[in-house]
Amino acid sequence: MVCDSCRERDAVVHLTQVVDGAVTQVHLCEKCAADKGVETTVAAPKTPLTSLLQTVQQQLATGQSDQARCSFCQATYKDFRASGRLGCARCYGAFEPQLRDLLQRVHGATRHMGRQYGPPAPEQLQRASTVIELREQLRRAIELEQFEQAARLRDQLKEVAE
Repeated sequence: MVCDSCRERDAVVHLTQVVDGAVTQVHLCEKCAADKGVETTVAAPKTPLTSLLQTVQQQLATGQSDQARCSFCQATYKDFRASGRLGCARCYGAFEPQLRDLLQRVHGATRHMGRQYGPPAPEQLQRASTVIELREQLRRAIELEQFEQAARLRDQLKEVAE
């Protein structure tokens, strides 16, 4: 198949475009595709999982990571690799270098970069406790068949929830 753009070389890139509901196919040679900004070479993506597995395999071959042991629970890094769980809170300190390497490979950083927890504002806490209290009063009023009181509580709940 010949390139639709230059009509000289064989087409190696086949694009399907949808514009306003109309489907068109464009066949381009490598040069014309590059001129239009279409990447023609497909590079194998280097995933963190691949590098992680390579490092684990290297560590297994040398046995370097199996020597670390938690002084409190006696868990080894080999135990962590087998189960995916640390033995105790002190394991974080005992296995810190290996865990830092692992976090660097998996997440790209050793420090948290995302959103952080912030405690709720005191007004939100007060509103939540008021809502819980009103719901409990409403439940008791319905049980005791005090429907007028229940209606008042329902209206108070709507006011607080807004």
